[in-house]
Amino acid sequence: MKFLDQAKIYVRSGDGGDGVVAFRREKYIEFGGPDGGNGGRGGDVIFRAVPNLNTLIDFRYTQHFRARKGGNGAGSDRTGAKSENIVIDVPIGTQIFDDDRETLLADLDAAGKEVLLCKGGDGGFGNANYKTSTNRAPRRADKGWPGEERWVWLRLKLIADVGLVGLPNAGKSTLLSVCSRAKPKIADYPFTTLHPQLGVVRLSVTEEFVIADIPGLIEGASEGAGLGDRFLGHVERCAMLIHLLDGTESSIVKNWRMIRHELAAYDENLAQKPEIIVLNKCDSLTPTQISAKKRALAKASGAPVFTLSAVSGAGLPELLRYVQDRVTETRQAEREATAQ
Repeated sequence: MKFLDQAKIYVRSGDGGDGVVAFRREKYIEFGGPDGGNGGRGGDVIFRAVPNLNTLIDFRYTQHFRARKGGNGAGSDRTGAKSENIVIDVPIGTQIFDDDRETLLADLDAAGKEVLLCKGGDGGFGNANYKTSTNRAPRRADKGWPGEERWVWLRLKLIADVGLVGLPNAGKSTLLSVCSRAKPKIADYPFTTLHPQLGVVRLSVTEEFVIADIPGLIEGASEGAGLGDRFLGHVERCAMLIHLLDGTESSIVKNWRMIRHELAAYDENLAQKPEIIVLNKCDSLTPTQISAKKRALAKASGAPVFTLSAVSGAGLPELLRYVQDRVTETRQAEREATAQ
């Protein structure tokens, strides 16, 4: 299935049904009076987050959603039928923006979460609603109220605990493939990852976390170089970032600073997220080279640096255990904050 994380669609709720003018006419009933019923309510447009979707590709082929009009009223005080609502299923993590692409209307970040985006129009009153002691035979009935319509943008931000960032060919896809059951494309040329990938890392029956791999960043990504930085939106919800660095590169500190600059250029809040620095491809380095590059990174970042060989698995258990502990601490803090 092709990955699509952005789509523009048109939604319109149903108009209300019309009220009617009617009078009761039956044999032996001399003064039947008005009995025109009210119109039915138009259908609403509701968005719902469901767990079995992970792309917005369906909205490339279906872009217009219209709810039905409510039924018209009828004689004998019969109210028109209420139209059914339209429920649009979207992946968890979908944000709904107004047509200006800046005004956030809803954020469906949990399974089952729903939002009423366009409310259906109310039905119009029939003439029975207007009868009074002084107006015994009203001939007034109202049209149904119109529904709401709007163009909206859907933007998907994947839900993951940990995000993988780094230069192309740093080994992000390889790491994802060895620590989860995900099967990303792996090759010896840059930009093999063209869209985000998710994987579930399970350390035990009760311990697991979701990791997200995004296309690599290069210098100038915030200005459109390479694949740009739009995919960084998929790691905005992550509790922490794993910054993977190719240990075979000579300018290791420069590369780290460049990626940090691109993160800050995209969103300062993203750059402030906890970062785990990992020196990858250490199977191609000597112990002296590993020690020197590890010290240089630790001095520049002020944070601990993990060493890893994603191909051989050296250093992987220690890294995953550290990440799982941090994820568990974050979840506990969130639960305590929610309880308060």
